[in-house]
Amino acid sequence: MSEKKKPNEKPIAGPDQADLAKTGPAKAGSAKTGPAKAKPSKAKLDKAHVADTALDVLNDVGLEGLTLRAIAKQLNVQAPALYWHFKNKQALLDEMATVMFRRMTEAGGASVAYEPAGGWREHLLQANRHLRAMLLRYRDGAKVFSGSRFTGTDHGPELEAHLRLLIDAGFTAEQAAWASSTASMYTLGFVTEEQGMLTGPTRDEPLVGLAERAESLADYPLAAAAGDQLFAAYDERFEEGLQLIVAGIEARYGVR
Repeated sequence: MSEKKKPNEKPIAGPDQADLAKTGPAKAGSAKTGPAKAKPSKAKLDKAHVADTALDVLNDVGLEGLTLRAIAKQLNVQAPALYWHFKNKQALLDEMATVMFRRMTEAGGASVAYEPAGGWREHLLQANRHLRAMLLRYRDGAKVFSGSRFTGTDHGPELEAHLRLLIDAGFTAEQAAWASSTASMYTLGFVTEEQGMLTGPTRDEPLVGLAERAESLADYPLAAAAGDQLFAAYDERFEEGLQLIVAGIEARYGVR
């Protein structure tokens, strides 16, 4: 697929840049061949379409297998065409994270997570439960989301409402930001570990064999017995850890 160059803008060179040179200029029609036949037009390629497709590919191959070439193949275009929209893989991950967040809010997550009726504690609990649920919908979703920057301001209203609720509850602006980021980083870290320790076709089989682990650590009974708490019951462990985070925030800042 080729596109018109934008003024003063060149595609970022990449390993597939040579592919563009192979096609050469289009040949004009001649007396023998007649006018060149018009090729069927393809659907317009834009950032949203690429990001949606990238999330589909992510669920098939994981973050390690997510390449511009794999995404281009799914879109039926040459990989260099994607460089018009994303200068590198991180720029693509930023857009993917933005789409993930947008889907979460459009699905109604924000209307529950930012409901003030339950107070700030329930607010933080619900917000991070929804964040975890969203991340788990994508293979390696936590890794994609971590370290990415939103590409627009769609998250602005939700973040504003989130911080306003905490400040109205008695937190300073600084404390509200710290409390919020502490809880969300716990969730991101937990899901990163959770997704990394599960395998199988549906990503729900433990990577660690608990019986084999316990046997190998037979000389260390406490460590052996801890396997059930360290490598299983992720729902219960997440909830317990989140409750600890929220209790710690209350104890630290004295906001009731």
